Amino acid sequence: MTIWPGVLAYRGGLSPAKTHAHHSVQVLIARRGEFVVADALGTEVACRATVIPADVAHAVLQGVVDGEMVHLAAESDDGVELSRTVRRPAFAGAWAEAGAALLVDLDEGQWWADGLPYARSTVKPMRHPALAAALHLLPELIAAGPVRLRDVAVSVDLSESRLAHLFSAELGLAFRPYVRWLRMSRAIDQIALGQTLTDAAHAAGFFDGAHFTRVCNKTFGLSPAVLISEMTFATDSTRSRFVQAATTVRTG
Repeated sequence: MTIWPGVLAYRGGLSPAKTHAHHSVQVLIARRGEFVVADALGTEVACRATVIPADVAHAVLQGVVDGEMVHLAAESDDGVELSRTVRRPAFAGAWAEAGAALLVDLDEGQWWADGLPYARSTVKPMRHPALAAALHLLPELIAAGPVRLRDVAVSVDLSESRLAHLFSAELGLAFRPYVRWLRMSRAIDQIALGQTLTDAAHAAGFFDGAHFTRVCNKTFGLSPAVLISEMTFATDSTRSRFVQAATTVRTG
């Protein structure tokens, strides 16, 4: 599993999950077999891929032994654009139609998350030096607790409105959700380094382990406990921290 601002991507076995909702756009793609998903009305659809909009109740009745699960921040450019491809957000049939469209340009052995426009943009040089300065400051600021756009803007000598615009325009993600994903990424990094859930939560600026768990569950439909109990950790040279699945993970 990899996590970076706005994106969480997992590759491996994906198990069923009871009806739930989370504040992220979820993509499921089977490398072998098919998923069976159900909407709040109980309509069941078998499909190789599905796009489930944020905050929509859904269940995964059948998982796969090899697949890809991607969560996108609902406020990110990628999340917004992908949500627009789901014609009827509450209906499983529309999720499967949007998923089928993703498979058209997906080559054998290619991972869908690797082609995300937002994911690619994170490695490009920033056009505005003040934004680069703000991104450099944030990892230090989040450990101290609440981070306010006003304070960051003052630190980089910009107005709040200008800095807010730069986050959305150049990162594809607004300031507040960017900070939220950065906190979760920092906490998972700390867990990977052997910290307890509580210590990792504090290091990322959450009030406590319970706060981190609530935010993680609401965003991904996955608890930090799943990351701890079912995954092993190793370094990824391309994106700070990489989490390898040790067993099949719940689909969120």
